[in-house]
Amino acid sequence: MRCFVPWNAEFISISQYAPVLSFYYIMLTDLYLPYQVASVLNILDNELVKNVGDYILSCQTYEGGIAGEPGSEAHGGYTFCGLATMILINEADRLDLPSLIDWVVFRQGIECGFQGRANKLVDGCYSFWQGCVFALIQRLPSIAGEQLHLNIGKGKQERGGALSVGISNMSEPESDSGTLSPDESKLSDIGISFIKGRTELGPLFHSVALQQYILLCSQVQEGGFKDKPGKYKDYYHTCYCLSGLSVCQHCWSRDAGSSPFPKAVFGPYSNLLEPIHPVYNLVLDRYYEAHDYFSGSEAS
Repeated sequence: MRCFVPWNAEFISISQYAPVLSFYYIMLTDLYLPYQVASVLNILDNELVKNVGDYILSCQTYEGGIAGEPGSEAHGGYTFCGLATMILINEADRLDLPSLIDWVVFRQGIECGFQGRANKLVDGCYSFWQGCVFALIQRLPSIAGEQLHLNIGKGKQERGGALSVGISNMSEPESDSGTLSPDESKLSDIGISFIKGRTELGPLFHSVALQQYILLCSQVQEGGFKDKPGKYKDYYHTCYCLSGLSVCQHCWSRDAGSSPFPKAVFGPYSNLLEPIHPVYNLVLDRYYEAHDYFSGSEAS
C-alpha cells in the first residue's frame, strides 16, 4: 500500500510493489492512523513521513484548529489527529500552537463538555478528541513554552505581557522535553520518549468539570456512554468518553502512570481509570508491552 500526501503531488511509499491509489485530498484521520500504527510497530522512518508536515500545516485554519483537509473548518477530531501526527514525525514545533490552544480552550462550553466545532452542541466523544489535545501540549514544554513565551516554573508565567491562565507554577523543565532532537535516534522512539518526559504545564481546561459532564450527562445507568442527554449509547461514544475520562483524571500527574491525587478524580476514587498514552489512545501498560515487543527489548 502507498500513502499519498497531496503536497506537490508526491507519494510516500509503504510498499513499492503495491498498486497506487491516489486521491487529491486525504483526510487527517487517514494520515494519523498509518503513522500511529507504524510508530507502534517500530517501522516509522524519514522516508515515510516526507511532506506529511507540509500537508498538516496546510490544514491549520485561521481559527487555530486543524481541519480535515485544506480550506475546511477546524474540527476537534482532526485537530487531535494533526497534532498527534506532527508529534510522531517530530515536527510539532511547526504548528502555530498559541492559536491552536486558544481555539481548543474555547470549545469547552457552559455544559462542561467539549464541542467539536464552533457554534455546535457539546458531544461526549470530544472529551477525548479535544481534551487529549491538552494532554499532548502538556508534554511539549519546550515548544509550547517558546511559542507562548512562558517562563515555566519562575513564578508568574506570561504571554505577551499578560498573565497566562491555567499554567501551573512548577519546577524548571528538564532536558527530556518529550520529543527527539533532529540528530537523535529514530522516529519510532518518539512515542516512548514522549511519555517518559515529565509534564511541566498544568491542564489548560477544566478537568473536573469535564468529568462531571462525562459521568452525569453522557453515562447511561445501565452501562455505556452516549453523545449527550436524549441520545442513545453506542460503542464509539463509550470508547472516547472513557478515554477522555482517563485523560481528565491523569492530567495533573507529572509522571505517566503515577497515581493522581484524590482531588483530581470526580466522585469516589474508585472511579479512577487506567492511564492511556495520549498520542495513541492505548492503555499505557499495553503500549509499553507493544513497544518492548516490536523494538526487540522484550526479555527473552
